[in-house]
Amino acid sequence: MKPRPLPADPMIQQLIRQAQRAKLGRRTLLTGAGAGAAALALAACSTGGAAKPKAAADKSAAEKSIRWDNWALYIDVDDAGDYPTLDAFTTKTGIKVKYTEAVDDNNTYYGKVKDQLALGKDIGADTVCLTDWMVGRLIRFGYTQELDHANIPNLANLQPSLKDVGFDKGRKMSVPWQGGFAGICWNKEKLPNGIASVEELWDPKLKGRVGVLSEMRDTMGLIMLDAGVDISGDWGDDEFNAAIDVLKKQVSDGQVRNIKGNSYKEDLINGDTLAAIVWSGDIVQLNAENGDKWEFVVPEKGGTLWNDNFVVPIGSTHKKNVEELINYYYDPAVAAEVAAYVNYITPVVGAREAAMAIDPELASNQLIFPDDATLAKARVFRTLTGAEEQKYDAAFQSILLGS
Repeated sequence: MKPRPLPADPMIQQLIRQAQRAKLGRRTLLTGAGAGAAALALAACSTGGAAKPKAAADKSAAEKSIRWDNWALYIDVDDAGDYPTLDAFTTKTGIKVKYTEAVDDNNTYYGKVKDQLALGKDIGADTVCLTDWMVGRLIRFGYTQELDHANIPNLANLQPSLKDVGFDKGRKMSVPWQGGFAGICWNKEKLPNGIASVEELWDPKLKGRVGVLSEMRDTMGLIMLDAGVDISGDWGDDEFNAAIDVLKKQVSDGQVRNIKGNSYKEDLINGDTLAAIVWSGDIVQLNAENGDKWEFVVPEKGGTLWNDNFVVPIGSTHKKNVEELINYYYDPAVAAEVAAYVNYITPVVGAREAAMAIDPELASNQLIFPDDATLAKARVFRTLTGAEEQKYDAAFQSILLGS
């Protein structure tokens, strides 16, 4: 989702984001009752049938087009609203791209397309960029097409640490687009002393002016980290329940004004929220577009680390065109151009060196090319079992739906 410091190779990893808003008893949900919210979670995880759909026939040779669904603030845009790198891609290849900011949240997007995916139908996008855990779900259900690496020679530039991940061995079905951090931000004019921790978001002076993300793993991850839990390590229901209690109290007391996906940025712009749990690159772009009003930090006790990935939905008829698009964006010079705008972690080896030619300061930006010290402050939310995903999502959704 996104837009926009560096010494060593970037190393992203697995990650996460997600949800929308609700209110049922946490313990009731986690012990099997609370059927309404639990049913929502089960429906979101349902395959819709045992038989996996077949990939659509590829019409790329005859139809030079791509429909690309992505998050907001996640590609380079000029003052006219055009996409320079996409325009250059079309000039180079003759392939026209319809680019749509259609993804606000992993779950809401999945909810809109899961029935078509289950039937192997065209969802209206030839490629979409979603977060690791959601991509893992799509792969398990057979909702993605296998990529032909022969059509993506620049994939040799993929960061080594991302070449073989648990949810997609050998990267047969997915390729990273961008990665980033979830942390906290604040309005510098209204809060000149700044904020260093999630706990400070609960200051009564900020009542009704705090926002958090609808991405369960980011909001809950930061709250758990603030409580001293290593979210990438060994934790379970007790730790998650304690964090749910914190969020539930802050929502019910009116401390938290909004729980949103990418649309949270509008609340920062109009001043409805003065401080929030946010995604790193968005804040850099918001500052570029609206004046230098906000500060982003990875909290003292840690932030989350995540990655979004290209996939080709099972019903897409332009897979080879998408593979050509991916190959183009894995050119280090192109990757650096995108990184200069979105300020997220690029997965492309060589992009840092290319960024030096654009702006040496860009190449030292820790939000794009994080060094080991920066990465040490972030954690990847551990992989959940199917049962854990259902009950934790249900508990979080209960707060979303009831808030």
